[in-house]
Amino acid sequence: MTVTDTHGAIDAVWRIESARIIAGVARIVRDVGLAEELAQDALVAALEQWPESGVPSNPGAWLMAIAKRRAIDLIRRKETYQRKLVEMGHQLEIDGDSVEDDVEAILEDTIEDDLLRLVFTACHPVLTTDARVSLTLRLLGGLKTDEIARAFLAPESTIAQRIVRAKRNLAKAEVEFEVPTGEELVNRMSSVLEVIYLIYNEGYSATAGDDWMRPTLCNEAMRLGRLLAELVPDESEVHGLVALMELQASRANARVGPSGEPVLLLDQDRRRWDRLLIRRGLESIDRAWSTEEPPGPYLLQAAIAACHARAAEAEDTDWPRIAGLYAVLAQVTPSPVVELNRAVAISMAFGPERGLVAVDALLDEPTLKEYHLLPSVRGDLLFKLGRLDEARAEFERAAAMTRNERERAFLLDRAAAC
Repeated sequence: MTVTDTHGAIDAVWRIESARIIAGVARIVRDVGLAEELAQDALVAALEQWPESGVPSNPGAWLMAIAKRRAIDLIRRKETYQRKLVEMGHQLEIDGDSVEDDVEAILEDTIEDDLLRLVFTACHPVLTTDARVSLTLRLLGGLKTDEIARAFLAPESTIAQRIVRAKRNLAKAEVEFEVPTGEELVNRMSSVLEVIYLIYNEGYSATAGDDWMRPTLCNEAMRLGRLLAELVPDESEVHGLVALMELQASRANARVGPSGEPVLLLDQDRRRWDRLLIRRGLESIDRAWSTEEPPGPYLLQAAIAACHARAAEAEDTDWPRIAGLYAVLAQVTPSPVVELNRAVAISMAFGPERGLVAVDALLDEPTLKEYHLLPSVRGDLLFKLGRLDEARAEFERAAAMTRNERERAFLLDRAAAC
C-alpha cells in the first residue's frame, strides 16, 4: 500500500471512528475539547506510523488505544490521578507494550454509552443552536472545519471560532459528560433531535447558495439519526425522525431537474424515488408506533411523508388524511409553518378556494413576514384560481425573499408563466 493509499485509509477510518474515539476519551478526561485534542494526537500517530508499519487489522481500536493512553498519561501528570483512577474502577489502565494487545479490551468498553453521552453533550441547550449544529458535525460527524464551512456557506474562521466557543462554554458551564435522566432526558432529547433535523433540512433545502440540495448534510444527518436509534431503541420520536428523513431523502433523485432546477413534489417522476429508503422509512415508522408512546411531531410528519411514499401516482395521494395529520400536528406543536402546510393539504383535498382562505388567515402572522413560502404558496393557489396578475405578484415577492439562487430562478419562471 502506497503512502497515498495509507493516508486515504486513515481518513476513512477517522471519519467512521472519530466519534467513538472522542466519546471514549471524554469519559476519562470529562472534557470534550480535550478529548478531541487527544483523539487528534492518535490520528497524528497513525499518520506517522501506519505508512511504515501498515494499517492495523482493527484500526479503530488502535486509535482508541493510543488516545486513551494519552489521556491516562495526562491524568498521571495531575494530582487528581488517584481519584480519577478510583472513579473509573481501574478498568481504563492500558499498560501493554503493544497496541494490538489492547484491542480486545477496547472492544469490550461501553462504547455505545460513551457515544450517547457525547451526543447529549454536543447538543446541550447551554449552547446556541448554531454552536450545537457545528459541534455535532465536528465531534459526531467527523467533518473538518472547512467541510462544515462549505456546507453552510460560512467563512471557515467563523465556524472555527464557533466550535472553540462551544467547547469553552461547555467547560465553563461544567456540563457533565453523562446521559440525563427523567424529565431532563425528555428536554435534552428534544434538543438532540432538533440539531439532527436542522442539519438534514439545510441539506434537503439549502437556505442560500447556488445548489437546491446539499446531499452531504442529508447523509450525515441520517447517519446520526440511525446511530441515535441504535443507542435509544425505545424512543418513539427518534424512529419518527429517522423515518421522516429517509422518506424525504427517497425523493432526492427526482427533486432536481437536468440543469439543477427544483422539481415540485407533484411533478416528480416517482419511478426515480429510492424504494430502499422508502422501505426503511416505513419500517422506522412501524418501530415508532410499536413503542406505544403518543405520536410526537417527527412521527406525525413521517406519517405525512408516508402518505406520499405509498402513492404510486400523484393523483393517488390521500390528501384528506394528510390534512387530518396536519391538524393533529398543529395541536401537538402549534406553528404558523404547520398551518401553512395544512392549508396546502386542504387545497389539494378540498379545492384551492378553501386553501386560499386558510392561507389568507396567516397573512398577518409576524413570524411569516419574511418567510418566502407564504407568498409562494399563495401564488400557486391564485394561479390555480386563474387570478394570474395576483399570482405573478406573489411569485415575484417570494423570489425577492429567498436567498437560494435555484429557488429564485424557479419562482421567477413561475411569475413569467402568469
